[in-house]
Amino acid sequence: MAKRILLVEDDPNLGFVVKDNLEDRGYHVTHCEDGKMADDILSRETFDLLLFDVMMPKKDGFTLAEDVRHRNIHTPIIFMTAREMLEDKIRGFKAGADDYITKPFDIEELFMRIEAVLKRKNIQESIAPPLSSEYTIGKFKLIAPELKLVDENNNTVTMTKKETALLEYLARYANQPVKREDILLSIWKDDSYFAGRSMDVYITKLRKYLKTDPSLEIQNVHGVGFKLNILS
Repeated sequence: MAKRILLVEDDPNLGFVVKDNLEDRGYHVTHCEDGKMADDILSRETFDLLLFDVMMPKKDGFTLAEDVRHRNIHTPIIFMTAREMLEDKIRGFKAGADDYITKPFDIEELFMRIEAVLKRKNIQESIAPPLSSEYTIGKFKLIAPELKLVDENNNTVTMTKKETALLEYLARYANQPVKREDILLSIWKDDSYFAGRSMDVYITKLRKYLKTDPSLEIQNVHGVGFKLNILS
């Protein structure tokens, strides 16, 4: 089945050229000319890759990417932009970009970048444990969609979205070390010092929630990150 790409480019001529060339390569491409239209489409449809211009009417590419990531949509994003300043590229990656190509670009380079991003996505999906709505963690059950942690006596803690996302991430990789930067980029979309300090606070909160079960431990793994140990 052809991979689906959402192309968001306000220049109709460039949009036509990119769409035409990518469709010649076998992709199915949906083109829209402003960020608001793209946002509406993303609320109804799913894609394999998102190509965002930065300077667009109604909603710019950075804001669109931030909104996409806040809605927990993990589809890879490549920015296409004439802006070459380092701070713009940094903002793009912090907004959730997987790659960045500067205009004017050769269509062959864009194609190679798309292929590389999709290949990384396929590898990540093949090795990542599957997502679930519920996780058994020792004597606890994490009900992720409801933000609830329930113990064996049916005592329930309602957690924040970030607490839930962090515990879910650790539970998916239970008894395996996970990198700090991977957690930060997945949940905080930012691996800065301040985001790291925030994560440490959340780890402390999770340890308090789990402390009544001695078979559980969120371990600091030196030089790596954390590991949720579940003793059998």
